[in-house]
Amino acid sequence: MKRPPLVISVQSQVVLGHVGNSAAVFPMQAAGLEVAAVPTVVFSNTPDYPTLRGRAMPPDFFADLLRGAWERGLPERAGFILSGYIGSPEVAAQIADFVAEAKERNPALIYVCDPVMGDAGPGLYVPASIASAMRDRLLPMADIATPNPFELSWLSGQPIETLADLQAAAAALSLAPQARLIATGCDLEDTQEGYIESIILGPDQPSRHPTPHLPVALPGTGDLFTGIIVACLGRGMSLTASVEAAQKLTARALDHAVKLGAGEVVLSEPLFRQALLSPEDPASLPG
Repeated sequence: MKRPPLVISVQSQVVLGHVGNSAAVFPMQAAGLEVAAVPTVVFSNTPDYPTLRGRAMPPDFFADLLRGAWERGLPERAGFILSGYIGSPEVAAQIADFVAEAKERNPALIYVCDPVMGDAGPGLYVPASIASAMRDRLLPMADIATPNPFELSWLSGQPIETLADLQAAAAALSLAPQARLIATGCDLEDTQEGYIESIILGPDQPSRHPTPHLPVALPGTGDLFTGIIVACLGRGMSLTASVEAAQKLTARALDHAVKLGAGEVVLSEPLFRQALLSPEDPASLPG
């Protein structure tokens, strides 16, 4: 029997709530993928609460976890590496070394880089040294990158107001020639009112994917969105279909969170969980 695709997911973990691996692992597993989750930080909750416990992984401890992944042969058989929030520049450097060696040993590996570093409201919420490591070391190795407009603007130095701005920003990054950049949560000058867009840029013509804009911003939204994209890619879906499925499912999770009065993403809604089991047809997903 053939084993399911393996994803090595390297990002944050929280005790309470759904951000980082605590948001992304569940949809990937529900879609039938095998996931090896490596925490970059372990916190009690997101920083939105009055107190925050836990800490970033000490570099020596994190290096030991990566050493264990090598000892178990995970990079050699992985289909994907997904990276997200990083808690220290030392860990960022270790992730870059890990991805570089993994791609050298396993050329078929797809590296998905979600440069989690800031947003329009809070601004940059990681040290500039970490953001620079994402720009200079991680993004150049990415096969797929999923920045939001704030992150893309910071990384490129390019204001984002139009599709041409997005293209200029993507061109300013040191992306591989065949890499795809998914600009998430875009509200451009010509975006239809009441909508936001995910826009895929790469070697081909831009592909624009509008979706109704829910008037809510919850921690974990981007982590969930990228996790669902990887889940769908692992099921053999195209990138376009994966983005559209991720938009629908993320919107459903957000809507459910709003109805519950939750302050962050919720993954318990029945139809959301049901759709993860067979996400191949975005048109049939609950809207």
